Amino acid sequence: MKTPSLSRFISSILMMAVIISSTCNLAIAADSEDQTVQNLISDMASDSKGELWNLNGQFTHVTQYHPTFRSPYQGANSLNGGHSEDSTNDVTLYAGLHLWHGGEVYFNPEIDQGFGLSNTFGIAGFPSGEAYKVGKSYPYIRTQRIFFRQVIGLEGGTTKLVSAANQLAGIQATNNLTFTLGKFSVIDIFDTNQYAHDARTDFMNWSIVDSGAFDYAADAWGYTLGAAAEWTQSQWSLRAGLFALSKEPNSKYIDTSFGQNSAMGEVEQRYDVKGHQGKIKLLGFINSAKMGNYKDALSLARATNALPDTALVRRNSSRGGLAVNVEQEIYSHLGAFVRLSINDGNKEAYDFTEINRSLSSGLSLQGELWGRQNDQAGLAIAINGLSTEAQKYFAAGGLGILIGDGRLPHYSDEKIIEAYYSLDINKYLALTMDYQHVNNPAYNADRGPVSILALRVRTVF
Repeated sequence: MKTPSLSRFISSILMMAVIISSTCNLAIAADSEDQTVQNLISDMASDSKGELWNLNGQFTHVTQYHPTFRSPYQGANSLNGGHSEDSTNDVTLYAGLHLWHGGEVYFNPEIDQGFGLSNTFGIAGFPSGEAYKVGKSYPYIRTQRIFFRQVIGLEGGTTKLVSAANQLAGIQATNNLTFTLGKFSVIDIFDTNQYAHDARTDFMNWSIVDSGAFDYAADAWGYTLGAAAEWTQSQWSLRAGLFALSKEPNSKYIDTSFGQNSAMGEVEQRYDVKGHQGKIKLLGFINSAKMGNYKDALSLARATNALPDTALVRRNSSRGGLAVNVEQEIYSHLGAFVRLSINDGNKEAYDFTEINRSLSSGLSLQGELWGRQNDQAGLAIAINGLSTEAQKYFAAGGLGILIGDGRLPHYSDEKIIEAYYSLDINKYLALTMDYQHVNNPAYNADRGPVSILALRVRTVF
C-alpha cells in the first residue's frame, strides 16, 4: 500500500524533536553549571568571531495531483493516465560544528517518507524535486550529508555570515579558497541559482531548479561522496570537483572506489548592470563509467529479436556535457534566470534523467509590490529534448531512468510551464500553491497534456 502513514511520520518527527531538545538542554546545562567550559568554548570560537556550533531544522510536505489525461497506451515507466495523487514528507536536522580557524563539519540526518507521482516515472522534467527515485510508505532515516569544509582567507575585505542551515555565523574573507570533502549533493556547490534551485522554497520541477542536461553524480536520493575546491575573488569564482557515480545507472548505491566518477569545473562571473547584480556561470562535466550506448542496444535488440536494453551493452566509456546558467536582478523585488544545457546523447543517462538538451527560463517576484514582502511568486518554462539516438531507443520500447512508454511513434520536445505562489505565514511557516502544465510527457505527443497541482507546506525550526 503506497499511502504514507501519517501517524508513523509524526512519531518520527517527535523522536527527532526529542533528540534536538535533549541536545539543546545539555548545552544549556553545561553553560549554566560550568563557567570554565564556557570560557574555553569562547576561546575556541574567537578565531572565527562566530558560532562554535548551531542546530537548524526543516520539515517539508508536498502533495501533488493530476486529473485523468489522454493516454491511449502506457508502458512500464509511464505517468499513470488516470487521476493520481501522491505525497512526500521529509524532516531534516542541520548540525554544524566549528573545529578550528576556517574548519567546520556538518551533519544532516533526514527522515523521509512518501512517493512521487507514478513512483517518480513518466516525465523527464519530473514535477517534484522533493520526490526521490525511491519511495516508501513508512518513515526511514538516512544521513544525507556529512561533510567537512575548510575556508582559507586571502587578502581583501570580509563578509559577515549569518547563522543558517549548514552555515555558522561569523566573519569570512571575501576572497578565499574553500575545500569541501565528504557526502553531500553536487548541486550544493555547482549550478546554483538564487531564483530557481530549491524545490523546498521556489520552483519544483527538476528541469527548472537544475540544468536539465546536467547528469550529475548522485545516489537515488540525490547525494554522493566527493570533493570540491573553490577559488573566490570579488567578481569571479572558479570551482572544480570529483564525485563518485552510483555503481550502476540510477542505483541506490555509490561506487565508493571512485572507479566510476564524475569530474566537473565551473567558472562564475559576477557583474553589475545599473546597480542590479547578476551572475553568469559556465559548467562542464564528464562522467566516466560503464554505460550503454543506444546504438549498441538497438543492434543487439535487432539481432536477438528483443526489446533494447542499455544494461546489456554497458562498457567503460565517458559522457560529457555543458551548461550555461544566468541570474539577473531586474528590480529589487524582481529577478530573472536562464539555463541552457546539453550532453552527449549517444549514451544512456546515468544518475539524473533522460534529457539531452534543455532550456529553462523564468521570473521570481517578491511580494513587496502588494504589501507582502516575504511572499514569493514565480513563473518559468522548460523545453527538454532527446537526441536522435535516444529517440530511436525509446521508440523501440527501451526503458530509461525515468521514462519509457513502451513506444514513441510521435516524438516531440517535452514542454513545461510552472507557476507558484508562496505565502509567508510567519518566519517559521510557508504555504505554497504550485501549478505545472506538461505537454508531451516523456516526449510522447500521443500522451497528455497533463496538469499537475501541488500544495507544499514548509516549516523551519
